[in-house]
Amino acid sequence: MRPIFYLFITTGKKVFDTKAFSEALGISRVSFGAAELMEEMLGNRIGAATVFGTLLDMDRDVQVVIDKEVAEEEYYGCSDGTTTCYMKIKTKDIIGKFLPYAKHKAVIAEV
Repeated sequence: MRPIFYLFITTGKKVFDTKAFSEALGISRVSFGAAELMEEMLGNRIGAATVFGTLLDMDRDVQVVIDKEVAEEEYYGCSDGTTTCYMKIKTKDIIGKFLPYAKHKAVIAEV
């Protein structure tokens, strides 16, 4: 069985709680993958993960999970794949246009 990888999009102020995340998705537990694996799969280094990395996920190994709090915002701010630049895009365009283009579907979760 292939492992499932998650790209969790949440606010910068929210502390990541693995137990709450697992419960919200109805899975037993999660752990962090190696930094090298993230760079290989999404083309990003730690601190620069971005939804745009899904374009490189040709095998669809990454499930995008968007925090409900983020999904309800008009705009979504994210890294461009570096640790120095950021973009501001309408959230509905990320969910409704970009992710389908990248052949991914977001799961909206209240974490």
